[in-house]
Amino acid sequence: MQTVRTPDDRFENLPGYPFAPHYAEVPDGDGGTLRVHYLDEGPPDAAPVLLLHGEPTWSYLYRHMVPVLVDAGHRVIVPDLVGFGRSDKPTETSDYTYARHVQWMTSLIFDELDLRDLTAFYQDWGGLIGLRLVAAEPDRFARVAVGNTGLPTGHGKPSEAFLAWQTFSQETEEFPVGFICNGGSTTDLPAEVIAAYDAPFPDDTYKAGARIFPALVPTSTDDPASADNVAAWEVLEQFERPFLVCFSDGDPITKGGDAIFRAKVPGAAGVSHTTIEGGGHFLQEDRGPELARVLVDFMAAT
Repeated sequence: MQTVRTPDDRFENLPGYPFAPHYAEVPDGDGGTLRVHYLDEGPPDAAPVLLLHGEPTWSYLYRHMVPVLVDAGHRVIVPDLVGFGRSDKPTETSDYTYARHVQWMTSLIFDELDLRDLTAFYQDWGGLIGLRLVAAEPDRFARVAVGNTGLPTGHGKPSEAFLAWQTFSQETEEFPVGFICNGGSTTDLPAEVIAAYDAPFPDDTYKAGARIFPALVPTSTDDPASADNVAAWEVLEQFERPFLVCFSDGDPITKGGDAIFRAKVPGAAGVSHTTIEGGGHFLQEDRGPELARVLVDFMAAT
C-alpha cells in the first residue's frame, strides 16, 4: 500500500487549533502499518469522550467543542480518519473500503488506546464507522450521541441530495475540500478556515480517501457492507445505555434520519433529544459550543 503523509508545516498556525498532535501505528490491512493522528485533551484519568468526524473534514471540525468539553472536566479524543487530517493517506482509492475504515478505528480506539467507559459523538461518516464500533463492543460505551449521520444497510432509496453528492464526488474534475466544507455549513466560513480544511491535501495525490468516501456508502443490499450493517443494527436494537439524538435542522443530506435512531435504539427512550437550530450538515462548525454543551448536559444527566 502506497501512502503519503501531509507535511507538518501545513498544520502550523491554523486558526483556533492549538492542540498538540498524538500518533499511533495501526495495521493497514495489507501487511504494513499506518500512522494515525488523534487529539488527546483534558485530564488523562477522566472518562474519555470520543468525537469522530466524517467526509471530507478532519479533527479541525471539533475545535470549537474540545475546549468546552475539557473545561467541564472531560478527556477528549478526536482521531483523524485514515486519509484525512494528519493521518497517513493511501494514494489509491481501491485501498479504502468501509471494512478497512472500521478496522483502522478499531485498532486505534480499542487496541492502541484501549478506551473504555466511553461517551461517543458521531457525525457523517463518523457514525457509519463509529456505530459499527459500538455494535462490536457495546460494553466499552457508557453512552452514545449522534448528529447528522446514519447506518445505512442499502434497504430503501437514498435521498436525492445524497445521490447528487455521490455523483459529484466521483465525477468532478476538482475535489475542493474547503469549498465543500463551506457549502455544508450555514456559516459563511472565513478564508483562513476554508484554508485549514484544505491544509491536509496539498494536491490530488492526498485526496483518494476523501474522493472515494461517498461511493463507499451502502446504497443497495448488494453492497459488501450491507450485511455487516444489518448485523450492527441487530446489536443497536438491543443497546439500552443512554443514546442521544441531536441532528441539526438544516442538513438536506441526513434530514429525517434521526427518526430511525429514536425508534429503534432502546437507549433513546427517556433521553431528552434536541434539534440543533441553525446548523447545517457540519453542525460542529456552525453550532460547536452549543453542541458541546448539549453533550456536557447529556453526560451529567446520565
